[in-house]
Amino acid sequence: MRATVGAAVLLAACSDDGSGTSERGEHDVAADVSSTTTTVERPEGPAADISTELTGGDGVNIASSAPPEAALDAASYEQAEYEAAGSATSYSVDGELSPDGRWSLSPEVEAPFRTRVVVRRPVDPADASGVVVVEWLNVSGGLDADPDWQMLHEDITRNGDIWVGVSAQVIGINGGPVRVTTPESEAAGAGQGIRNIDPSRYGDLEHPGDDYAYDIFTQVARALRGGGAALGDVDPSHVIAAGESQSAFALVTYVNGVQPLTEAFDGFLVHSRGGSGLPVSAGGEPADIASALAGPPAILRTDLDVPVLELQSETDVTGIFSSALVRQDDTDTFRLWEVAGTAHADTRLVGDRSADLGCGAINDGPMHVVAKAAYRSLVSWVTSGELPPIAPRLELVAGSASPTLARDPDGIAIGGIRTPPVDVPVDVLTGEPGPGGDVVCILSGQTIPLPPESLADRYGSSSDYEQRFEAAADEAIEAGFVLSDDREALLSYAAPDRLP
Repeated sequence: MRATVGAAVLLAACSDDGSGTSERGEHDVAADVSSTTTTVERPEGPAADISTELTGGDGVNIASSAPPEAALDAASYEQAEYEAAGSATSYSVDGELSPDGRWSLSPEVEAPFRTRVVVRRPVDPADASGVVVVEWLNVSGGLDADPDWQMLHEDITRNGDIWVGVSAQVIGINGGPVRVTTPESEAAGAGQGIRNIDPSRYGDLEHPGDDYAYDIFTQVARALRGGGAALGDVDPSHVIAAGESQSAFALVTYVNGVQPLTEAFDGFLVHSRGGSGLPVSAGGEPADIASALAGPPAILRTDLDVPVLELQSETDVTGIFSSALVRQDDTDTFRLWEVAGTAHADTRLVGDRSADLGCGAINDGPMHVVAKAAYRSLVSWVTSGELPPIAPRLELVAGSASPTLARDPDGIAIGGIRTPPVDVPVDVLTGEPGPGGDVVCILSGQTIPLPPESLADRYGSSSDYEQRFEAAADEAIEAGFVLSDDREALLSYAAPDRLP
């Protein structure tokens, strides 16, 4: 498997850990799922053929900030790759893309496709929970990337869930524009497409264009519901969609226009969206993410009968994304979580190459810890109907011409979901861009050390600091925004040695 710099492959482009036994339980997950599974009358439609395994060549080509092998081995998981083939349909828009998200789409034309899916599943099918999370792989860096796997894999694996990454967009297969680059990603073939990078493994693949991406995603979901070899002969009980950044833009469009037609998914994790959706029609070309950033703002439609959890960093709420413009109320099918002290692409997603980006010290906040709580909450919501906690919104400056976060005198965001590094700080963690004008720097935030005299004023001793940090961690867990499974991962952010 090839890994490339995470910041270059998973960011929505502008154009210009925890371990241990799951709270769902090691043995009662299957029982809980089966007891809450309901039969849904889903519209009929074609399913992709995912029976052909891909082998040979240079192995699975997917861009990750951290290659998955160690995490898979530790969790007794395995990775496999399959063709996904069939005939997909494009969509046209009936009327306008209204701000309420209640979009009307119609099937248009068909075209053959042959893309790929990557599956990470328990080695022993008996360990599988029945939950399948399907990630729309991110292509902003010119290579398929798996940012939500990087954020969530500890919880996916300790619960026995199956992860499937789908090459839904044309860039990953055929190649196309690269919005975020680094020397490493360029060396890995960013923009060339995997069929050209490794023709012995992927030479038979062919993608008809992003017009067909939504139906390809649907057809993979339908195929997965049938179980089979790709899932290790596990019969799934629930299928959930996930996508981060550009892929979250795509899920906005999917939720608002496609899900009502297909009812293909049981829930959605929309992670780091902007104010609009990815274009429905791309004219056979890659979808233009730059146009999406300037597209018509719209909330996620409120008349779905499946849960949607929207997870946003500081960066996503203001700036080029400005999701504050499409904030919506929580309901019995929608939750919005905004996380203080976080950035669109932090050290978890960028990996150990962050020092080489020329952005200064990028955000090192525990977004992944809250993301796992969001994922677990969504799964529980889907499988048992248990509602996630309602989160406070990040506070905005009143009267500002564009969404601007309110901050305390140190520059720490006010409101939102709080974690110990934010409320018991030794650094100012922010989603504000650091030095450097590259897209990577715009999206990676900053970690700014507090001066020693400020730390001395805040804390009487290192013991005082540690006690307050631990208390803040327990508050976050009690509030439901951090899992008890991840308590030690959260406590690892404490830095008592920084005190004078």
